[in-house]
Amino acid sequence: MSEPSDRPRHFIQQIIDADNASGKWGVWTERDAGDPDAPGAVGEQARARLGKPRVHTRFPPEPNGYLHIGHAKSILLNYGLAKEFGGRFNLRFDDTNPAKEEQEFVDAIIRDVKWLGADFDPKTGPYGGGLFFASNYFDTMYAYAIELIRKAKAYVCELSPDEVSKRRGTPTTPGTSPFRDRPASESERLIAEMKEGKHPNGAMSVRARIDMGSPNFNLRDPVLYRIVHEAHHNTGTKWCIYPMYDWAHGFEDSLEGITHSICTLEFENHRPLYDWFINSVNEGRTEDGSGAWGKRIHHPQQIEFAKLLFTYIILSKRNLRRMVEEGMVTGWDDPRMPTLSGIRRRGYTREALQALTEDVGVTKFDSVIDVLRLENACREHLNKVAPRRMAVLDPVKLVITNWSDGGASDRVEWMDAVNNPEDESKGTRKIPFTRELFIEREDFMEEPPKKFFRLAPGAEVRLRYGYWVRCTAVKKDESGRIEEIHCTYDPLTRGGDNPPPAPDGTVRKVKGTIHWVSADPRHSVHAEVRLYDRLFATEEPGKRTGNFVDDLNPNSLTVVNAVLEPALGGAGDDEPRWEDGIRRFQFERHGYFCLDKDSGGTSGGLLFNRTVPLKDSWGKESKG
Repeated sequence: MSEPSDRPRHFIQQIIDADNASGKWGVWTERDAGDPDAPGAVGEQARARLGKPRVHTRFPPEPNGYLHIGHAKSILLNYGLAKEFGGRFNLRFDDTNPAKEEQEFVDAIIRDVKWLGADFDPKTGPYGGGLFFASNYFDTMYAYAIELIRKAKAYVCELSPDEVSKRRGTPTTPGTSPFRDRPASESERLIAEMKEGKHPNGAMSVRARIDMGSPNFNLRDPVLYRIVHEAHHNTGTKWCIYPMYDWAHGFEDSLEGITHSICTLEFENHRPLYDWFINSVNEGRTEDGSGAWGKRIHHPQQIEFAKLLFTYIILSKRNLRRMVEEGMVTGWDDPRMPTLSGIRRRGYTREALQALTEDVGVTKFDSVIDVLRLENACREHLNKVAPRRMAVLDPVKLVITNWSDGGASDRVEWMDAVNNPEDESKGTRKIPFTRELFIEREDFMEEPPKKFFRLAPGAEVRLRYGYWVRCTAVKKDESGRIEEIHCTYDPLTRGGDNPPPAPDGTVRKVKGTIHWVSADPRHSVHAEVRLYDRLFATEEPGKRTGNFVDDLNPNSLTVVNAVLEPALGGAGDDEPRWEDGIRRFQFERHGYFCLDKDSGGTSGGLLFNRTVPLKDSWGKESKG
């Protein structure tokens, strides 16, 4: 959603193209184009913006939880449009419900939006429009409510929330309120009392007088203000009445000069309210401010698009909060959570999310995306950029019994290993090969089935970047569990190369290549590796029983103690840091992993999280 492409232009781009051609929103002026004297790209873009058609977008989350991957599409779409058209992008907190909002969520949202690359800061982002809070507009919104009361377009209603709901009516029966014809002077007195805290929660509300018989129930005298005696994270205890989302949203856009108010499809039936509220305030106003009510206010255009939904994932903030509060996960940033903080901690990259949203596109029709597309987008990106390392997750010792034939039994040979076969510029590294190694326990079988090409008694395999080895014996403990696999190595196969043909021309071949790590504690490191999988075991969590908890995947996390090549001892200190500070790797034959934020904490040990396996295993399981 960041750069124009050869794909057909989606419907929102087409709307903006038409608006710009007609001059609908005017042009950027010195007052709103940004600081032309700012250093670098910020000032350069501000100067380039002057006189060009205005395109101003925003992302308006409520700070009542952490952002999830569904929000990524909206963030990237809104920021991408601002970037494409040389406009500006705001981050605005729709903080109108103090009972559910916290500073922790504000901080997390700012961090996540920046991680996605949507720089809203006008001092650092060329397309930054600023950081805003709906709560900073409370005085203006309250003044607009008084104005609508005086225009006989709003009134104070003393029905309880339950009574309002019961009196909403049916599709064929209009709603009712005994307070609908209350005199404006009385409503104005009562709203002042509400504001002053003279009435308890639920005692009364302010409602718009629209159409109690409308087939769109959103227009049946919706509530504008309700009483909430709660401290607010931004305004403290100044207010005890708070605006409803529908009342606040359009005015927030208006005050910030937003041109295209882009929402998801569930707000399509709310668009008539968006327009009605602004039109009602503008009634009696004029462009030059000479009207009875002053100057007309800006009226943005609301546009709806399909949100991003996935199989195997729930995105309801209420349910995500429940999982956190009831301890089903370790927190909002648990790597199994679909929050942006969670998937970032798991190792997903913003480039993968950007690629996915580009691939999904922008439409007017909701659809559910196979989560495999998200996982594959991550694999595709990490395959290109992640350095390769070797790690053994379930180690069993392999002893080379003829190692001393080539010299001292404790000698170390340093093998050249490719850092990334997708990028030759990443070069190679040295890994230590010793007499005793660790291999994966599953890479050896005493009685292998047909087409098992790994290690078995009498069989020969290639140790990647090392030597060819042949199994000669095994050593077991009292329970019969294999402790050691004894092998001989062929010194003519250094680096894993094929040996020369025998004198009679016979060419020896192996079909299996396995990875390994030195068992010498001087040349390997130990780490806790967390093998994360999908949090839910079914495509539609909760569909079967009505309770999503019943579909939690009991195998969503497996913890193993692994042995890693020494290059991971500093968790890739020699590697350039990723822009987001997270260090990601491909553990060869296993998948993609990242260093967890708690690595080296109180325990001092290394902690790695699996991002995704190399290949999808769920598809195979679902096919039996």
